[in-house]
Amino acid sequence: MKIVALLLSIFVMNKAYGYEKAFKATEPGQVELKTLPAGRLLASRGSDSYFQNSNQLFGPLFRYISDRGIAMTTPVEAHMDPGTMYFWVASDQLDLAEDDTDSVVVIDVPERRVAAVGARGAYSEANFNQAKDVLLDWIEGQDSIAITGEPYAVYWNGPFTPWFMKTFEVQVVVTPFSEQDSK
Repeated sequence: MKIVALLLSIFVMNKAYGYEKAFKATEPGQVELKTLPAGRLLASRGSDSYFQNSNQLFGPLFRYISDRGIAMTTPVEAHMDPGTMYFWVASDQLDLAEDDTDSVVVIDVPERRVAAVGARGAYSEANFNQAKDVLLDWIEGQDSIAITGEPYAVYWNGPFTPWFMKTFEVQVVVTPFSEQDSK
């Protein structure tokens, strides 16, 4: 009974963080082509790989949004080498995120077309690599798309989410798409 109460409280705590979503998540186990909206992102860059730097990357971004009263959104993007973490800025708060600091850079990104695979589990390097391999194998079987960047992670859940409930994606920018692809 205590385990059920603990899991329920963790679930409620996660739902209390009413994060705005920048775009729709790819369901675990699914591979899809989709369009990501244009937006403003905040970037924190490290010198090592993402999995060696993730804790150091989060702090500057969190201080930036906290100091300016910017709401936390999901997902968080993680580019691997060099490690870079990106926070999306809600469209109604763009004026709060206009200036760079020593540790955070403000970036406006255009609409992007990506191939994405959804996954579930801990935000680990092994899980990222496993999902990346699934995505790259799927892309290899497609005649109409080509990779135009490096695969990166997209993390959907907050720190209080148990590993077995966490969802993430691996995405890579691709081109071109036919008109029948869904957005």
